[in-house]
Amino acid sequence: MGFEPDVKASIGRVVVSALATVAVFCVVAVAGLAPAMAGTEEGEAGGAFVAGFEDLPLMPGLIQVADAGVVFDTPAGRIVEAYAEGAVASADVAAFYARTLPQLGWRRVDAGEYRREDELLRLEISGSDGPAETTVTVRFYLSPD
Repeated sequence: MGFEPDVKASIGRVVVSALATVAVFCVVAVAGLAPAMAGTEEGEAGGAFVAGFEDLPLMPGLIQVADAGVVFDTPAGRIVEAYAEGAVASADVAAFYARTLPQLGWRRVDAGEYRREDELLRLEISGSDGPAETTVTVRFYLSPD
């Protein structure tokens, strides 16, 4: 048949186009995974979230401690533990989360403790109460309430 080479060429162009699309998708997917692989997740505005939490922002100045957290589900609910540290004042960390968490539906029940639905979030801030040059460590712990 006289049009067979044209059909083969068309099929070849479709296959090449499909492979190119898949390649672009893979590059975009890998680029999107980079922040999560680094221990944090990027929010829509570019701010980082604490790994293991889908909506717990990481305070600017804090850095996620890699390989220090735990995430698992239990019949009663999920348990998440993560750590972050940075050269920030512990009072600033407490104030940041006291302002931010209620906007996300968390209700303060005690110093460093917040409740939302059937979950309890504890923030343990250790380090100096002095100037920001001192490293502060924050433990984020979520458990069923």
